[in-house]
Amino acid sequence: MRWVTREKAKVDRIACPWLIKKFVDSQAEFLFVPAEKVIQVAGEKNAIPFDVQGVELGHRGEECTFDAIIRKYGLTDPALLELAKVVRGADTPNINLTPESPGLRAIAEGFRLITSDDFDNMPKQFWVYDALYEYFKDRSKRV
Repeated sequence: MRWVTREKAKVDRIACPWLIKKFVDSQAEFLFVPAEKVIQVAGEKNAIPFDVQGVELGHRGEECTFDAIIRKYGLTDPALLELAKVVRGADTPNINLTPESPGLRAIAEGFRLITSDDFDNMPKQFWVYDALYEYFKDRSKRV
């Protein structure tokens, strides 16, 4: 599948490709374009738009796009659901939702600033999400 979203990604638009590649479609391709072109490119490239206003896989109320993907694809892994809270806090005004959310927002912003583009940013930040996911998996074993 091909997916398209807004360019200059920080939290949700990097977390979602990680989520998609890890749990939905390991062969997924991503396109990052100016916000005003997402819907047009989605049609031209037969891509699924995400994290833009008015699409199925976007923010709803206090939830972010990461939550929408989890819901749409029926993902129920407890560690993933804990990670979703961190992403939600980092990507919405509810920054203090979890203790990890402010740090994730800062890390995501830093990666956006030090990488050349979204394609450079994505694989570098994927390590952060791998680490957080493993942290929550391990933590759930101890409780």
